[in-house]
Amino acid sequence: MASWLGGLGSGLGQSLGQVGDSLSSLTGQISSFTKDILLEGAEEVGDAATELHVSNSRLREIESINAAQKFENDRLKKVCSDLEEKHEAAELQIKQLSIEYRNQLQQKEVEISHLKARQNALQEQLQKVQTAAQTAQLGAGVLPAATASASYVPEVRHSSGFEGDDMDFGDIIWSQQEINRLSNEVSRLESEVDHWKQIAVSSRVQGTNDAEQSEICKLQNVVKELKQNLSQEIDEHQHELSVLQDAHRQKLVEISRRHREELREYEERIEELENQLQQDGVSTDAMDDSKITEQKKKELRDGGKVEELQIVKNLEDEIRKLNHKLSSAKAENKNLLKEQEFAKLEKIQIAQDYEKLKSDFSVLQRSVAEQDALLKEEKQLQSKTSLPQDVVRLQQALLEAENEIARLSSLNQELEKELTSAQHKHENILSSNTEDQKSEINQLRQDLERKEHELDESVAERETLIAELEELDKQNQEATQHMITLKEQLSKQRTETDSIIKQLKLDIDCERNKVSELETEKMKTIKELDSQKEKLNQCSSALNDLHIIKQQLQDNIKDLQEQLRKAQDCNLHSKKEIGELQQKLKEREEELSVSLSQLTEKSNEDSNNTCQDLILKEREVEITKLQNDVSENKQLNEDLQKSLSNLRTENAELIVAIEDLKQELSDAISEKKKVYLEKDTVVEALKMEKRQLESELNETEKRLLEQAHNYKQTIQELSNARSMDTTALQLEHERLVKLHQEKDFKIAELKRSIEQMEMDHQETKEMLTTSLGGQKQLTDLIKEKEVFIEKYKNQALQVKQELEEYMKVSKKQDVLKQNLEEKDRSLAVMKEENNHLKEEIERLKDQQSRSTPVVEPKTLDIIIELESEVTQLKVIKTNLEEEIKVHKKTIEDQNQTTVKLQQSLQEQRKEIDESKFRCEQMNVTHEKLFLEKDEEIKNLQKTIEQIKTQLHKERQIIQTDSSDLFQETKVQTLNGENGNEKHDLSKAEIERLVKGIKEREMEIKLLNEKNVSLSQQIDQLSKDEVGKLTRIIQEKDLEIQALNARVSSASYRQDVLSLQQQLQAYVMEREQVLAVLSEKTRENSQLKTEYRNIMDMVAAKEAALVRLQEENRKLSNRSENSSQDMSRETIQNLSRIIREKDIEIDALSQKCQTLLTVLQTSSTGAGNGAGGVNSNQFEELLQERDKLKQQVKKMEEWKQQVITTVQNMQHESAHLQEELHKLQAQISVESDSTSRLQVDYNGLIQSYEQNEKKLKSFSQELAQVQHSIGQLCNTKDLLLSKLDLVTPSVATAPTVSQLSGVQCSPPEALSEEYKLLQIELEQLKKKSQEKDSTIKTLQENNQRLSDSVAAASEIERKSQEETESEMRQIKEKHDVLQKSLREKDILIKSKSDQLLSVSENLSNKENENELLKQAVTNLKERNLILEMDIRKLKEENEKIVTRCREKETEFRALQETNMQFSMMLKEKEFESHSMKEKALAFEKLLKDKEQGKTGELNQLLNEVKSMQEKAVTFQQERDQVMVALKQKQMESSALQSEVQHLHEKEQRLNQELERLRNHLLEMEDSYTREALAAEDREVKLRKKVLILEEKLASSSTAVENASHQASLQVESLQEQLNLVTKQRDETVLQLTISQDQVKQYALSLANLQMVLEQFQQEEKALYSAELERHQKQSAEWKKKAENLEEKVVSLQESLEEANAALDAASRLTEQLDIKEEQIEELKKEGEIRREMLEDVQNKLMNLMNSTEGKVDKLLMRNLFIGHFHTPKNKRLEVLRLMGSILGLKKDELDQLLSEEQRGVTRWVTGWLGGGAGSKSVPSTPLRPTHQNIFNSSFSELFVKFLETESRPSLPPPKLSVHGMKPLGAAGTGKTNSTPSNSQMQDSAVSGMGRRPDANPFIAPRSAAVPLITPASSSGHLLMKPISDALPTFTPLPVSPDASAGAVLKDLLKQ
Repeated sequence: MASWLGGLGSGLGQSLGQVGDSLSSLTGQISSFTKDILLEGAEEVGDAATELHVSNSRLREIESINAAQKFENDRLKKVCSDLEEKHEAAELQIKQLSIEYRNQLQQKEVEISHLKARQNALQEQLQKVQTAAQTAQLGAGVLPAATASASYVPEVRHSSGFEGDDMDFGDIIWSQQEINRLSNEVSRLESEVDHWKQIAVSSRVQGTNDAEQSEICKLQNVVKELKQNLSQEIDEHQHELSVLQDAHRQKLVEISRRHREELREYEERIEELENQLQQDGVSTDAMDDSKITEQKKKELRDGGKVEELQIVKNLEDEIRKLNHKLSSAKAENKNLLKEQEFAKLEKIQIAQDYEKLKSDFSVLQRSVAEQDALLKEEKQLQSKTSLPQDVVRLQQALLEAENEIARLSSLNQELEKELTSAQHKHENILSSNTEDQKSEINQLRQDLERKEHELDESVAERETLIAELEELDKQNQEATQHMITLKEQLSKQRTETDSIIKQLKLDIDCERNKVSELETEKMKTIKELDSQKEKLNQCSSALNDLHIIKQQLQDNIKDLQEQLRKAQDCNLHSKKEIGELQQKLKEREEELSVSLSQLTEKSNEDSNNTCQDLILKEREVEITKLQNDVSENKQLNEDLQKSLSNLRTENAELIVAIEDLKQELSDAISEKKKVYLEKDTVVEALKMEKRQLESELNETEKRLLEQAHNYKQTIQELSNARSMDTTALQLEHERLVKLHQEKDFKIAELKRSIEQMEMDHQETKEMLTTSLGGQKQLTDLIKEKEVFIEKYKNQALQVKQELEEYMKVSKKQDVLKQNLEEKDRSLAVMKEENNHLKEEIERLKDQQSRSTPVVEPKTLDIIIELESEVTQLKVIKTNLEEEIKVHKKTIEDQNQTTVKLQQSLQEQRKEIDESKFRCEQMNVTHEKLFLEKDEEIKNLQKTIEQIKTQLHKERQIIQTDSSDLFQETKVQTLNGENGNEKHDLSKAEIERLVKGIKEREMEIKLLNEKNVSLSQQIDQLSKDEVGKLTRIIQEKDLEIQALNARVSSASYRQDVLSLQQQLQAYVMEREQVLAVLSEKTRENSQLKTEYRNIMDMVAAKEAALVRLQEENRKLSNRSENSSQDMSRETIQNLSRIIREKDIEIDALSQKCQTLLTVLQTSSTGAGNGAGGVNSNQFEELLQERDKLKQQVKKMEEWKQQVITTVQNMQHESAHLQEELHKLQAQISVESDSTSRLQVDYNGLIQSYEQNEKKLKSFSQELAQVQHSIGQLCNTKDLLLSKLDLVTPSVATAPTVSQLSGVQCSPPEALSEEYKLLQIELEQLKKKSQEKDSTIKTLQENNQRLSDSVAAASEIERKSQEETESEMRQIKEKHDVLQKSLREKDILIKSKSDQLLSVSENLSNKENENELLKQAVTNLKERNLILEMDIRKLKEENEKIVTRCREKETEFRALQETNMQFSMMLKEKEFESHSMKEKALAFEKLLKDKEQGKTGELNQLLNEVKSMQEKAVTFQQERDQVMVALKQKQMESSALQSEVQHLHEKEQRLNQELERLRNHLLEMEDSYTREALAAEDREVKLRKKVLILEEKLASSSTAVENASHQASLQVESLQEQLNLVTKQRDETVLQLTISQDQVKQYALSLANLQMVLEQFQQEEKALYSAELERHQKQSAEWKKKAENLEEKVVSLQESLEEANAALDAASRLTEQLDIKEEQIEELKKEGEIRREMLEDVQNKLMNLMNSTEGKVDKLLMRNLFIGHFHTPKNKRLEVLRLMGSILGLKKDELDQLLSEEQRGVTRWVTGWLGGGAGSKSVPSTPLRPTHQNIFNSSFSELFVKFLETESRPSLPPPKLSVHGMKPLGAAGTGKTNSTPSNSQMQDSAVSGMGRRPDANPFIAPRSAAVPLITPASSSGHLLMKPISDALPTFTPLPVSPDASAGAVLKDLLKQ
């Protein structure tokens, strides 16, 4: 027994320590629990004060409901935002699908363009071959196919619109869909609201008397906790939603900002175009007065203007469209705002409904209040109606109190204290009201004071009025019961309305989720239908295209067959003529036969390989389909096997046909060998090549037909399988689309190769037409060609090696053909290997470009691409290699810088013509042979010029300085251009030409040597590349074998498909980039050719300027003092002419003198005969004079001509200056255009960067989505774990209801210890009498406790059954939740698959972005090159301007020389006038002295002779002057030609500028058109979708009629799908509900567990206290006996004056005997209790084992016992020691000890001062001698403390319970009539506890605060602040009349 008690005491000590640690965490839950208990307490309250408290609590509840409604509104807002985000995600998916559809449309358009270009190319090839055959037969066509090739120059524009252009259209679609969805949702929600309103109205009427009050209270508590949890979760969701909304807002801001930036860029572009228009208008106005060339320029500019106007109009249209889209987006935003307003109105309606419910509730409350008022009208006076209901109730309560006081004047002072406490509490309650209420309360206080005086007077009448009080109490109880029933009804109605509201909310959420999921599924199905329709349309279009191509190829086959027949006839004729020429051509025939046979074998093998590749690709597609549909479609497998067998038979037939063709080709080649030197042999060789090409074309067309049949079969199979399985259909469609894309890429590559061949062909023909003559190098060229033939033999050997390698590859392919499944897998790997090969070849290309910087990078790229495409272009390559073997020599000399395949392509075309020339030369004489060699020399010179230009390009790129050779060639070309004008040049110029020709020959020799070296390097490079390629192929074959095992997995196939898509995108972008590159290179080549021409002209002008400068230097040296502009040569000539004229004047004067002397001498002697002679001589002199006059006239005319020429030169110089200014203006305009281009380019880069940012944001969103999915998975796992951990919860409500039965009464406390001692002395006398009554009460309490324990066990059984039923329900819910979680797992898997697809799309987009980056870098490089070219052109223009200025200075010098000439001519005219006068004088003298003056005549004759000599000298001078004039005219003509060249250069530059502008505008137009076309396509596609839906509707009816079983299956599947979707929706809703419920249950479980633990701990603490008390009562009673003896001694000492000390001692001994007897009885009761507490002990032991944070029980027990062993004056030291051990600070200890007087003592005494009381025991008033503080145990003190701390702060009820006599206690109520002051105070406070039906848990949060705050608690160990580790609860209050034993018995019963 003792050991058991000791163990139990130790356990109780541990539990007490745990209680001390765990009480602090109770405070948070006390408030909620007390609120819940208030509802229960409201049932038991009958007065007005408690009604006021209940009404306040109800107001709080209504406020909490209002807050819950607000939270619900917020949650609905969040749901709306969630739906908006879901809709945005759906819109993003739609945008992605639209982008994919657009990409597919673009691909199909590109395919159509490729096919058309290929058709045109094939037609052109036919035309070329026909024309070549006709010209070869006629023998006259050197360039037969030039016109045909020039007639068609395909222009492929690869332009793709910006991705950002799709945004506006997608936004419009999204907003329209959002509007429709929200309108439907609004209407649906309205209908649901009406429906649920009706249900709520109907449910209000039903079910008011269902559940009991305790269950309702429990449910209300649970509901409140769940609401709190809901509010917390709603807050979290609101936070997440706000984050998502911020992200969405940021996205919208970014999109709007981008849109604005694009608008700004468009506006800037429009302004720039308007400025360009204005500048063009100004330039055209300025050019109106210029010549016809300028008019042509104006026409070109007008055309550019028209184009620019069109561009501006297009831009304006785009801007209008964008504005329209903006307006539509604004309208949609307005609509969305309206919908938000509608949603707000709906919320307002819901709030109004809530207010209506509130008003109904208030009406019910009012009706209840009215009923209460009717019951109390007899007892109450008329109350004031001005105050609100709360104040009215208070007044009624006060009036009732007044009536009671008037009737009960004999009440004791306890009622006075109750009234004072009520007054204080009324004051506390009414302090929160208005000032009017305060004034009324003051009045009421005065009334109360007045009535207190009346109470003092009416104390004597108390006994007479007790009966009336009991009657009034009964009436009050009836009224309270009536109120309780009404409140129960109201609470039931409220719970029902709450449950209905919850159900409505849950249903609304469920239906919203269902609608959203159905909408998403509907959108998905619509998208799938659209994609399938589009794929079917694409397949049908592809089949139509294939049919068209098939028909065309069949026509081509027929034509080729006819040509074959003709060729066979020609072969029969040629066989007869072969015999004579066999001996001459045996050596060449052997070589050619070897090479051609190898090439034919190679070509046939390659054709077989291509056939096999195509067939294998078809097999791959078919086998992948078979692998997917093996389980479903066995018949499809059989059909495919049949098709495979048919294809194999067809392959065998094709191989037989190929062998026949090989035999025919070998026959034709032998015939070609025999008739090689004749014309017919050439024609037949060409025809044989054409037949080979056409046979291969026929084979390819047959393959295409087979593919078309296969496609038809697959389409039929897909249509059959579509109704069975949509997933298989999608897979087959994807594979078909991928096959289409592969075929399209092959077609595009073939087309590019054909276009490149045509371009090379045209270039070679242009080179042949524009070649120059060089006759001296014929013999050297013939020798070099023989050397080249030897080189070609070596190259033929290399080709043999390559053929052997290809034979090996073909053997490998045959081996792979036998194993079809392995081949199908290896083909996918081969595709990847081809990609790797392309990358490695590009790397090799980069290495080659680094190793050979002379080679152009463009040509290297093209060559490497062609080498990578060798497998696809083997048919063309075989023919080209045949021609390479025959004609490679001259082409290697001509094309040094071009690498292998482009060389072959250029050499074939040139040397076809050369071979034709040779064939003609063999039949024609050596003269024709020389002529053809001249043409070949011209070709070589043209190629040398091209090589020079290419070298010049490279030198421009690498070096800026041009070589002397190019300057000399430029001079020579300028001399060649101006050859017609310079036939009159001097011998010096002819010598210069001869020197230039010699230097050109030297250059040609050097270039030939360089060509030889470069050809050798290229051969070495080609060999190295071939070796590398063979190594790579071998490595890739090994990789194929290694990867064959991996390919079978589906994920690898998906990767392969994604890689194929990426490859296709790369190929498309590469094609676009190559097309742009080719265009840019063509433009660069044109610009460079123009630049070279301009440089030649400039060089010629520089030479002329050098000459003029040398002349100017000479003149400046001669005339230093003269003007700086005059040239020295003209001054020297003028001085020489003046000297000669002076000499002539002197000679003439001498002649005149001699004539005078002759006349004088002749006058002396005269004769008749001499007179006749003189007359004849005189006539001759006259004639000579006339001649001289004519010469003078001619000189004057010449002088005028010189003046006019000088004036013309001045005008021309003015025109040249104007043109120079115009050129400068144009250069500035060009610079502006380049700057604008740079701006546009920057805009493109910005848009690209924005796209990159978008991709980054999408990737971030993807990461967020993945993160959210991971969180969902985590929450799922947590829920599963929680559901597994759910255990049956113990119902705590019955215990609570039992606890409510305990009477609570506040403790009793005395103010001072000294008074207590005196009171104890008085009470010692009375205790012996009272012990009997206490023993009886304890026995009654024991009986009641046993009864209560039995009732509690029954209630626990019931609660356990209820909990078991609840657990079953929870298990069922758990199973449902597990099912829903599994379905959620499936959904999460599907979402993860979608995420994978989205990530794949993202990777594709990133790859596309990388390609775009590469394209942008290429464009940057091109822009830099163009900028460099523009800078060079600007520098050249500046040089030309400087040269023009120098020419102007020369013109000025020439003008000054002309002025000097005119002055000289005037002088000469003056001299001629003087001569005329002298001649007249001579004539007069002669007439005078004719007669007989022979001597004078002789003199005259001499003079005439001298004059004739002077005339001759004059003529010589005139000739010299004419020669000088001619030179000047030649110089002026040269200057004019230079000016014309400058004009032409300007025109070319202008044309190039306009072309660049047009190209830019066309690119922009193409972008805009593509964007518009994409939108139009979307519109068309939607129309098509509508049409297809109609067609589907019609076809679905037909299909239903045709295949009824399939339709039934589809319907069943759809029904199953609908059921599955419904189940999924239900499970999703259940999941959401269950998740919420699980969280709520988890929280409620946690709370219940906390409450249970708290209850258990509290019970444990109480049980431990009781057990300790029972254990220690023997020792305590002994100690108490000793203490009492000591106290008796002390009292005897203190009361020696009183003679009653001995009586007191005797009484003490008697009391000790009574205590011993009581101890024995209590031991018996302890044994009874031990049996009852065995179960409790087991529970406590389990809890003790499970609890943590244990306290040292021995230490606490020793300290506890020691505290009571020490004397009272030293207990503070013990408390300080306990505080130091517990870790309290000194300040806190001092504070607690300072409050000891009113804290500890009152607390302890009140705790220990209780008497006996129970439900049936009356509350006896305490006497002063009732109990002593020293006799009170610590457990009693603790119970008293719990009573004080659990006392409510609300006013006590007015109807006192003191007068009521419970069962078995009739006369105990009147035992004490004079209580003390302290007793009065405590009894006033303990009004609540004295009522038998009072609720002990009515204390609000404020009552529980003293448990936490240290100020209100004492310094005792158990009263320390409670730790937060354990949940706390309010302590159990005990009535003051009940003893500690009774209280413990009540607790044990519970």
